[in-house]
Amino acid sequence: MKYHAINSQLFIKNRKNFMAQMKPKSLAIFNSNDIYPVSADSTLPFEQHRDIFFLSGVDQEESVLVLFPDCPKENLREVLFLRETNEHIAVWEGEKLTKEKALETSGIKNVHWLQDLEKVLAEMMALADTVYINTNEHYRASVETETREARFTKWLFNKYPAHSVAKSNPILQRLRSVKDQIEIDLIQTACDITEKGFRRVLDFVKPGVWEYEIEAEFIHEFIRNRSKKFAYTPIIASGNNANVLHYIENNQQCKAGDLLLLDVGAEYANYSSDMTRTIPVSGRYTDRQKAVYNAVNRVKNDATKMLVPGTLWADYHVEVGKLMTSELLDLGLLDKADVQNEDPNWPAYKKYFMHGTSHHMGLDTHDYGLLHEPMQANMVFTVEPGIYIPDEGFGIRLEDDVVIQETGEPFNLMRNIPIEADEIEDIMNK
Repeated sequence: MKYHAINSQLFIKNRKNFMAQMKPKSLAIFNSNDIYPVSADSTLPFEQHRDIFFLSGVDQEESVLVLFPDCPKENLREVLFLRETNEHIAVWEGEKLTKEKALETSGIKNVHWLQDLEKVLAEMMALADTVYINTNEHYRASVETETREARFTKWLFNKYPAHSVAKSNPILQRLRSVKDQIEIDLIQTACDITEKGFRRVLDFVKPGVWEYEIEAEFIHEFIRNRSKKFAYTPIIASGNNANVLHYIENNQQCKAGDLLLLDVGAEYANYSSDMTRTIPVSGRYTDRQKAVYNAVNRVKNDATKMLVPGTLWADYHVEVGKLMTSELLDLGLLDKADVQNEDPNWPAYKKYFMHGTSHHMGLDTHDYGLLHEPMQANMVFTVEPGIYIPDEGFGIRLEDDVVIQETGEPFNLMRNIPIEADEIEDIMNK
């Protein structure tokens, strides 16, 4: 891995918190992701399942974690299974975790090779009444591929049909949404790498460059700072491309006078960052562009102040809608009649700002979090309002990542990334 080793106390704490919420005489099982094939003998780069990483720090394929907190056999309360490594694998694929290294990474003392899984699991299941399975119940999830976790669950139900079944996901949704300080520091590192990429791009952008060249500038800076990739598919959208919310082709030339929307973030140690900035290709905003830009920035700043413990996500978005409506009236994009006659299910402001303002962020860019429950300190949220005006040939979105505090305004993890229009102009014209 490119990232520095993470303190195993994070994973020890995460397991302790998870096991504290399990039913008596129950065990929970977590699998790594598959390595997915492309065709012939080629595969996609491996991405670890975030849940087993959250609970163990193991960032390797073919790994299984079993937790059984009240097992009468103390050595079976935490068991990690790894693909056995050897000199041949080391030569052809590189270093894999040894049992000693796995203990150092995870804090788990009982480590077995994967070939022992069925035998050891049979011993554990005989002592358990309930088994927790790990299903994907994220509100944005739409999964068609059968995962390793899903295949394992089918095998488990067939092998042990008499056990009661419980779900790991509701526990993980709550645990993962509230970050440990170690996690916040890792997200901060991802944000700092994103800042370096953005500053590089501010020096690079000028009329005539291509969107894909800008994408290349970002990934160059990310990788040289120990990130392995973009946290999500980058959006490099010049001109009217910015009005396509998930524009990812990144294949057009940037033209003089256009705005360039950059929705880009680096990952670090599997943790995400999520930044959006909108910059002038020619280095200066027009008066109209700056007026819309500053309106979006005001909404972002005022919305950020609402992210405090106790806030409900749905109520927050209603209030942000009111802020945006006021700005759109001032810009002449809406009039009073538009607002008076609006459909309550699709308010007038949605014509120009049609997406949500904030989502949880962490190990996933759209991270775990139960949206019907009040916000808590140490949750990390994006704040990302936008105004999209196809008729005028541009769209503007601004986005920061913030940590909710016990009291006061959130802490902005992107506080050092330029965002004020004048500052961006000064940097681009220095």
